[in-house]
Parts: sequence; structure tokens; C-alpha cells
Amino acid sequence: MAKHVKILCVCGSGTVSSAMVANKLKEKLADYGYAVEATECSPNSAETALASGGFSLMACVSPVYQEFGVPKVNAVGMLTGLSEDQVLQDCLKILEKE
Repeated sequence: MAKHVKILCVCGSGTVSSAMVANKLKEKLADYGYAVEATECSPNSAETALASGGFSLMACVSPVYQEFGVPKVNAVGMLTGLSEDQVLQDCLKILEKE
């Protein structure tokens, strides 16, 4: 049975890049037994999105400088394809601690 996790995907300004990251994380983390519920937002709406609670991590395409008490992962590699494995490993490291 898959372990359910919530991930906040934060894009650069709109929602296109966060949607791409969300889809890739859902696909790749499923291989490790995770069922991902992803919420997509812009950096300016991250605080509002996090208010619903229960997020395991934030996968950020652009920097989010505020600290919200939720671990952050630099997810740019999911867009470029150059370091997808590193992003995946960073996410797994956080999720395995839960």
C-alpha cells in the first residue's frame, strides 16, 4: 500500500513549471511506494497554500526565502532534466524521515 504524502510545488511566477515538477514527482515517487498529492502555487502564494497543513516538503523551482517549517528541495533539475536523480534523492531523504 502506498504511503500518502503532500508536496507543495512552487514555480517561478505562474503555475506551468510547478505543474511539470508535480507530475514528475508523482511519477517518480510512485516507484518508491509514495502516492503524492501535489499542490501547485507561485512563490507569493506559498504561505497561503501551506496554511492547509500536512505538507511533507516544498519542491521549489524559484527560491523561497521565508521559512515555513517545511523542508525545501531545489527542484530545478526536474525542469532541466540535468539533475532529476538528485532532486528525487533529496525528496526521498526527507520523506523517509517521516
